[in-house]
Amino acid sequence: MSTHTLSDRKAAMGLLARARPDRLAAVFPDMPDSTLLRGPETGAVMVRGRQGGTGAPFNLGEVTITRCSVQLPCGTVGHAHVQGRDKAHARRAAVLDALLQTQDAEALTRAVLSPLAAEETARRETRARKAAATKVEFFTMVRGDD
Repeated sequence: MSTHTLSDRKAAMGLLARARPDRLAAVFPDMPDSTLLRGPETGAVMVRGRQGGTGAPFNLGEVTITRCSVQLPCGTVGHAHVQGRDKAHARRAAVLDALLQTQDAEALTRAVLSPLAAEETARRETRARKAAATKVEFFTMVRGDD
């Protein structure tokens, strides 16, 4: 078994779910044999929000997701939930989740997770630069009226 902690797995699963399906397929093209335990199947989940981030929760709306669970020949089980209807993305992410629980975790982290994380960081930085370019500074002028 791998020495990955639960927080490592959570972070890896989040990264795989947010990865562009074509990039995930490019960095992990050959999937090993696995048995489908569930899915891939598409459904909807309710997204909840909080006003101001701390207020009472409210239902924001539904989001389409695809979920999948697989089992490797060694018995390791992997799960994935991805936004949208891409069943191949969900299955590939579930297989990777299972493989990241095996002795192959370090090699897969270098070959798959690290490039995806670097690309995600670059996308976020680009988005932040574009947003910063549109920032407007407001100021209040004091009127002479009392």
